Amino acid sequence: MLAEFIVPSSVIVLAGLGLGFGLLLALAAKAFHVETDPRIGQVEGVLPGANCGACGRPGCSAYAEAVVKGALPPGLCAPGGPAVAAKVAAVLGLDAGEFVPKVAVVRCKGGKRHAKNRSEYLGIPDCVAAELVNGGPKGCVYGCLGFGNCVKACSFDAMAMSDDGLPVVFEDKCTACGACVKACPRGILELIPRSQQVFLACVSQDRAKEVKDVCDVGCTGCKACTTPKWTPSKKVKMLGNLPVISADWLDWQTSVLKCPSRGYVVRGAGLERLAELEAAAAPAPAGAGGEETAPAA
Repeated sequence: MLAEFIVPSSVIVLAGLGLGFGLLLALAAKAFHVETDPRIGQVEGVLPGANCGACGRPGCSAYAEAVVKGALPPGLCAPGGPAVAAKVAAVLGLDAGEFVPKVAVVRCKGGKRHAKNRSEYLGIPDCVAAELVNGGPKGCVYGCLGFGNCVKACSFDAMAMSDDGLPVVFEDKCTACGACVKACPRGILELIPRSQQVFLACVSQDRAKEVKDVCDVGCTGCKACTTPKWTPSKKVKMLGNLPVISADWLDWQTSVLKCPSRGYVVRGAGLERLAELEAAAAPAPAGAGGEETAPAA
């Protein structure tokens, strides 16, 4: 009976090794312990937890650490907006500074109705994959490929593909996280200030003939919108064959209405003004010219 209670020497050895290694790990943990600034946890606690990377860091935790260390300002969390920027600044005792709300826009109008294809693509329905196969099937090498990588990258259901094969941004849901911008291999998506009323929906740098050969609504670089006659404020400049506009461009009315390519898109606060201009330019209905019509006999 006594033999049954004798502990084998191997068990004693293993127990001793376990105890020894445990003590060594405890000593190592104490020796190499790094103090963590408690403010990192506090900042992370007020962040929305989207882990979208819009701030330039791989996640909210990394951003919180960078902000506390002074490597990044407190106002870079796009999904959180100015409210979160103020909370982060309050934790650190800093001034949140000016926060410019932004929104994603699609700088291409060349969908199925307006743009031509130069080949048929039968591969994986993915923009990056299509781009690798001879530059994609689209005639315009700058235009949207239409496979929706940007839509798949959006974590906020703020985008969808239209029947015309172009992505559509739901501005009320867009947090300007920038995931769609990073997902597009052609740079079609861009973040602009929400206050911006107009943007050019074309990124082609081709000349007029090459543009018109492949797209009905591509910018031809005619430069009309840069002239003082159309834009007295001089808020539009040419960069290569493409006009570049300022975010605070307000005298856009003539350029938008007379653009031969119809390449400009009006959004936000500019939509009401555009509706007024279009209503004023519409032909008056018969008999509405201010002259009285004689009653029928």
